[in-house]
Amino acid sequence: MREFTVERLASALQQGATLVDVREPAEYRDGHVPGAVNIPMGQLNARLGEIDRDRPVHVVCASGNRSSAMTDLLAANGFDAINVAGGTSAWLRAGRPIEK
Repeated sequence: MREFTVERLASALQQGATLVDVREPAEYRDGHVPGAVNIPMGQLNARLGEIDRDRPVHVVCASGNRSSAMTDLLAANGFDAINVAGGTSAWLRAGRPIEK
């Protein structure tokens, strides 16, 4: 499984990268990485058609556990999927902004 640090994610986002936040809607509303699209873990398999297969997709959750599992699911379905190490928590610890 491919994995990016939040620093590499920030760089990728500046270049228009796709970021899927697999946390629950309430978690997402409490604060998320700017530009992230919320597709909760339990809905991801049913919503694969919403994700561009022609571009890498970065996957984030709170700490990296759920996103790791969902990165594997995406990769098994033919996506170039990249887990965000440490998740939104690492993003915040790095002093990066969040949206609410």
